[in-house]
Amino acid sequence: MNNRVNYTMVGFMVLFGVALMLGFTYWLLKPATEDNTKKYNIYFDESVLGLNIDAPVKYRGIDVGKVDRLRINPNNSEQVEVLIKILKTTPIKSSTVAKLTSQGITGLSYINLNLGDNNAPQLEAKEGEEYPVIKTEESFFERFEKSLGTVSTKLSKTLTKTEELLNDDNQRQISLLLQRSAGFMDRMEQLLSDEAISDFHAGMKNFKTSSEKLDKMMPKINSFIDKSVIWEDKIAGSFESIMKSYLGIRSSMDEIKRAIASGEFNIKDIAGDVVPTMNNTLLEMQHLMIKLQSTLEQYERSPGDILFKQESIKKGPGEE
Repeated sequence: MNNRVNYTMVGFMVLFGVALMLGFTYWLLKPATEDNTKKYNIYFDESVLGLNIDAPVKYRGIDVGKVDRLRINPNNSEQVEVLIKILKTTPIKSSTVAKLTSQGITGLSYINLNLGDNNAPQLEAKEGEEYPVIKTEESFFERFEKSLGTVSTKLSKTLTKTEELLNDDNQRQISLLLQRSAGFMDRMEQLLSDEAISDFHAGMKNFKTSSEKLDKMMPKINSFIDKSVIWEDKIAGSFESIMKSYLGIRSSMDEIKRAIASGEFNIKDIAGDVVPTMNNTLLEMQHLMIKLQSTLEQYERSPGDILFKQESIKKGPGEE
């Protein structure tokens, strides 16, 4: 009888211990009581593959809740409605967004919350909503899939245009262009040969020498121009003097004609006025002819003397 009572007590204690362990485990695994959590709805336009009930909800890497329900949105069959339950102490603002995030290579997903603007107001349920709705943003894989589609479309267009570009006519044109480019490069190679470069350097050297000679010649040219101006002034003065003498002779001849016409012809008086004037005119003309003859003789002896003044005047015996 005593043995039977002992076995009963042992069995009762074992069952009581198991119940305590289960209660302790439930207490550990349960994130919070209903009074400490708040429910939010999230609507995803993309696939929620890998997201399961009781999947964690994280805020900056910290577990703040879990997924409570998954279903298709009754009002929009293209969306997935996810009901989450998170701690009331989690700062859910109107700018908070939810994003699906993959847990490594396991294929499982969780919901990651991003606060957004810290000064934004607290998120509240709008009229007609059972729970406040958290906005969503595309996951990495969704953006990657869309970018792949865009790249694929652009690649297809590029290949189509490339095929159009490389038709038979364009290939002939490209071949002709390559041939002409090869000919042009051959000519450039000939132009840039050692001999051509050497000739070019020699030409530049000659050009430099000519420039230096021209620089040395410029003062002589300026001197020649100045002398020419002086010579022209002298010639102009001689011609002006001759012109004045000519006008005086013409005036005297007019006086002679008037005297002959009036019968007052007095050759002695007229000669006294005309002869000195004619004498001066003839002397001026003689001086001018001597200057012109001297200039011509100098030019015939040394034509370069006009620009370079190379001829030296030979002095006679006894001249210094």
